[in-house]
Amino acid sequence: MASYISPSVRDKFETLSINLKNVILERDVHIESIHDLIRVLEDIVAEGESE
Repeated sequence: MASYISPSVRDKFETLSINLKNVILERDVHIESIHDLIRVLEDIVAEGESE
């Protein structure tokens, strides 16, 4: 499955660093809203804190 970023949040997604965008895209996520994007970012932070 390939990641999908909805056009409605693509502008916000594009403001992220290239490294962070790559981490998100590697997760095979489907992001339709800003809430979906925030959830993925929170998951990444939580995983980083548990390492």
